[in-house]
Amino acid sequence: MSAAVDLGALLDQRRIWKGQPGTPPLGTQPTGHARLDALLPSGGWPEAALSEILCAAEGIGELQLLWPTLARLSAAGERLVLVAPPHVPYPRAWLAAGIDLRRLSLVEASGREALWAAEQCLRSGSCGAVLCWPQQADDRALRRLQVAAESGQTLAFAYRPLREALNPSPAALRLSIEARPAQLRVLKCRGGLAPAAALPLSALR
Repeated sequence: MSAAVDLGALLDQRRIWKGQPGTPPLGTQPTGHARLDALLPSGGWPEAALSEILCAAEGIGELQLLWPTLARLSAAGERLVLVAPPHVPYPRAWLAAGIDLRRLSLVEASGREALWAAEQCLRSGSCGAVLCWPQQADDRALRRLQVAAESGQTLAFAYRPLREALNPSPAALRLSIEARPAQLRVLKCRGGLAPAAALPLSALR
């Protein structure tokens, strides 16, 4: 028979290594859509991180997806920044969504300048959320946005074409919005496996 081993003594002598408990996830920001929160391991948008929203087309609900979060942030006095949106925001729609337009800033830029502007806004730590529409963002550019979001403790959202789903991304969360059928799918989420089931966009309204 083998002799009994005193694990406590071995630990004290540092002869074996004791694993540490898993690091709890960072705080999250609820999306404002209960069924979407239920799909995400963190229960909401990953805080101080980049979330990608990949869209099959424009105007299929990509802005409405964020409106509850943006309304809550603006009500709390947080600044919201839109960097190089493809269209001028329609004020009445944003007001109807409960967003305080006094907290909304629009940055007009293009190409690399737009990426630079988004990065600076994120790093500043003075914004509650930064939304950007990068036209040509490679893995390195997206990683810079991710790091900037962490540095500034800011929510970052990048709207990109659905075809970009084929390329890897450092974003903490990747969602796709499909047109036919109109549904949302979680492609990647930090802290767990992406759920296989899609969520109808009608369930978010």
